[in-house]
Amino acid sequence: MLSVYVDLALGLVVSFLLLSLLVSGINEAFVRVLAIRSKFLWAYLRDTLDGAGKAGAWLPAKVRDVFTRLPFLRDPRPRYSQLPAPSQPGGLPEPEARADDSVINLLYERVREIDHATRGRTSIANIPPGRFAVAMMELAAGEDGDVDRFLAKLKAIDSPLYGHLKGIWETAQRDLDRFRQGVEAWFDGEMQRLTMLYRRYVKWVVAVLGLAVTLLFTMDGFEYAKTLLRDNAFRASVTAVAEAGPDAYNELKARCTGEDPMRCVTETLSQPALVKMLDQALVSVSIPEQGDPGVHWNGGLWWDRISTPSHWPGFLLTYVALLFGAPFWWDVFRRITGIKSRR
Repeated sequence: MLSVYVDLALGLVVSFLLLSLLVSGINEAFVRVLAIRSKFLWAYLRDTLDGAGKAGAWLPAKVRDVFTRLPFLRDPRPRYSQLPAPSQPGGLPEPEARADDSVINLLYERVREIDHATRGRTSIANIPPGRFAVAMMELAAGEDGDVDRFLAKLKAIDSPLYGHLKGIWETAQRDLDRFRQGVEAWFDGEMQRLTMLYRRYVKWVVAVLGLAVTLLFTMDGFEYAKTLLRDNAFRASVTAVAEAGPDAYNELKARCTGEDPMRCVTETLSQPALVKMLDQALVSVSIPEQGDPGVHWNGGLWWDRISTPSHWPGFLLTYVALLFGAPFWWDVFRRITGIKSRR
């Protein structure tokens, strides 16, 4: 009896794991194609180094704008350059000759060795804190190594970076080595904060994709669990027929009325419950014994399932399960099966 519940738990966990991986895969595909991570980073850097500018803040504050304005309308990333950083860092421009993106271009000039081309824009999505701190020290060196002069230039061009570096410089008691360590620690903390903000936005994307996948496959969690139990009972009846003879033929006969029992048993056992559930998606794929695989449009069946209120609790169960994410279900799968993680 215990094996029945183990099979049920494994079936549910595997189905939720596969669908969660599908949601994560779709999300990751959009992130890579639209270069969301690098745009997110450079939008933050433009706001921090050069300010909001005439067009407003680069990093949107509203969830809607993050998914409309940032990926499609404006690209905050600098132009890609394959040249190495110049040996002598450029100095900050005078306030009257300052462009809106002067500091961000100087920063990219110092870190572009880790870049590679992506449609003419930088692909950098992560700047190591140590590299950022060294870049700031190099920019200060461009002002004859005078940090106070460098900070005065930042203040004159109204860069938001001035306040952060001024506080670090005073805290370091004007010691260059401690100043570099302070800049590194500050940037590391800012990247952690930015990562948390990015993950908060990604949760909205995962929520929308989870709902779309649930409805596309019409994955009713309760119906799937019931199908798993029925499959287990059918396999038990087949085993009983093999061991006890015709007296245990009732379940098998009910399933295979009017068909060749051997063919019926083979087809039934070769179609697990998960395959049966996925056959009810909006588009399904069938692989016959002979011939090429076929693609089927199940619009009528799909709409019947969507518009049937009795399926909605099962859809809700599946949707909530997908919100936990693939790492959660993989961990549950490991605990049930006893698979040990390799670190």
